Amino acid sequence: MASTLSRRTFLKVSAAAGGALVVGGYLPGLRDVDTATAAGFFEPNVWVKIGADDSVTIMLSADPKVGNTNFGGAQLTAGSNSVRGMWKLLREAGGTARAMLVTAGAETWGVAANTCSTEKGEVVHKTSGRRLRYGSLVDKAAALPVPKTVPLKDPKDFRLLGQALPRLDIPEKVNGKAVFGIDVKRPNMLIARVVRCPVFGGKVASFNADKSKAVAGVRHVVQISNGVAVVADNYWAASKGAQALDVKWDEGALANLSSADIVKKYAALAEQPGKIARNNGDAPAAMKGATRTFERVFEAPFLAHACMEPMNCTADVRSDQCDVWVPTQGQTASHQAAIAASGLPANAVKIHTTYLGGGFGRRGEADFVTEAVETSKAVGKPVKVVWTREDDIQHDFYRPVTYVRMWGALDASGKPVAFMQRLVQQSLMKRIGSLPPNGVDFISVDGSANLPYDIPNVRVEYTEADPGIPYGFWRSVGASVQGYVVEAFIDELATTAGKDPYQFRRELLSKAPRHRAVLDLVAEKAGWGKPLPQGRARGIAVMEAFGSIVGQVAEVSVTNGSVRVHKIWCAVDTGWVINPDTIKAQMEGGTIYGLTAALKGEITIQNGRVVQRHFNDYPMIRHNEAPEVEVHIVPSTQTPGGIGEPSTAVAAGALVNAISAATGKRIYRLPIHAEQFRGTA
Repeated sequence: MASTLSRRTFLKVSAAAGGALVVGGYLPGLRDVDTATAAGFFEPNVWVKIGADDSVTIMLSADPKVGNTNFGGAQLTAGSNSVRGMWKLLREAGGTARAMLVTAGAETWGVAANTCSTEKGEVVHKTSGRRLRYGSLVDKAAALPVPKTVPLKDPKDFRLLGQALPRLDIPEKVNGKAVFGIDVKRPNMLIARVVRCPVFGGKVASFNADKSKAVAGVRHVVQISNGVAVVADNYWAASKGAQALDVKWDEGALANLSSADIVKKYAALAEQPGKIARNNGDAPAAMKGATRTFERVFEAPFLAHACMEPMNCTADVRSDQCDVWVPTQGQTASHQAAIAASGLPANAVKIHTTYLGGGFGRRGEADFVTEAVETSKAVGKPVKVVWTREDDIQHDFYRPVTYVRMWGALDASGKPVAFMQRLVQQSLMKRIGSLPPNGVDFISVDGSANLPYDIPNVRVEYTEADPGIPYGFWRSVGASVQGYVVEAFIDELATTAGKDPYQFRRELLSKAPRHRAVLDLVAEKAGWGKPLPQGRARGIAVMEAFGSIVGQVAEVSVTNGSVRVHKIWCAVDTGWVINPDTIKAQMEGGTIYGLTAALKGEITIQNGRVVQRHFNDYPMIRHNEAPEVEVHIVPSTQTPGGIGEPSTAVAAGALVNAISAATGKRIYRLPIHAEQFRGTA
């Protein structure tokens, strides 16, 4: 990003704006903006604005309402990228503003700039103690030339970074003032339920709205692109009207598709070589000459996001304006969807982002935005579209189903000499664009293509396959599969070699010191190797995802097929620590999310439909099932990594390894079912 700093523009905004110093940064692909007017201007590359009233505005490319920008973080909030994508740019933007303010203050006093500093919104002359408010220096600072480079604050002088500061949104979330998408109210607003085809890809063949319109409170029944919207005065009337709707579907090409069909197709594809994601040495040849070899097959199912707040969106479409209130992770996607659905120009469409009750990638989609905008446009009133839990489970963009073949080889001393993986999965890269020329989706192989273990012969292959089921980004995406299959396989290599799983990994991480340090820390904190309570066992796993390295130890017991997770120890090297409390919270929440998926999560397809409907058959871990999660942060000055997703990725690996230690049985398919351990004491 340093090469773009010379293109920064410092703008003075006066009159209606009250006077301001604006610090911007150029973003490739966006048009340059070198001037501004007082009354309204578009500045997509502006990061810092300082007003004559002493107000300081920080422009973020990730919305703090989504979750973790507060003291920790484009318009998209996903991929654990808020902090790691923006921290350096924002530091430099702030440093540039500070340097210009110091220069302005020094010139005002007629002293050298190096005799001045900044503190709590003021420029301070160290010798005399004189002070000037930032706002009083706006005019002078805005007229100064922009420095191409500026010194950044020495970490020893940090007052906020690295401190466990409370989130600014906590009070209003506790007292109920926070407005989530489902809380939005607009004058004359109607409520809509959308009836969608239960088969993916199906369409409305015909419908009769008479019975729906007979329900008290139902005002409109209109066909939209996703199905039929029943619009009413309130949610109850809309729901009763939706239940009464007489609709016939053209179920389309997927009407007979089942999960068994998908797995059968994937298994056949896995018999053939895939596109090469990594190829070190000659793994096939090493397999032939090894002392011990084995092959394993792993399966991971479709998974729903199951956000606690179901999808919803409120739209108000008029002839010349469209306003959308939506809990979204992707303002740009929502904006584009609203433009397309309303038929209005971009500058007539406004997105108002609310708080959201869970995102996990699901709210990066915009299908619910399209539904609300189309419905509002059709009825000429503000409309809030509200999904039920059944809608949410059965019409998601799921984490892709995955089929993985793994091969491993050991020499006579028990050292691994070959590691091979062949993975079949839908391509998330194709969802957002296209596959690269080598045909490999790097998202799918995140965790295997970057395998940190020192194994001389490594080959990773990828095969893209799309059965037609909607799929999308799910918390930790490809890494959520790789953290399971890679770490379970490495663990089996260790026990096959007759070695301790922790020591086995440690020996293989001699060339990955950050990974080894995380592994050592989590093993130390968990007391690895010390006696355990009767009936308990532990498993260990470590991986890198989203720029952070996470190690976990899981302690479990298995009684007559029932798995109980007692405690998780988690160590994380996330680079430069912005707010340790946020890191701990994300490690805890991500771990529970990953454990839920491994123990309970499964979306199955029958006759082109999702079988599961609600939390009774797509359950979450409950409070009485949740383990204690103890988090330890590795001090680091490396570039910050992501924190929202890595612990989800590694959770299943540590869990299945602990179960294997407890039962002697390996887990090759998720979720974990009781019959896999029936009879285990």
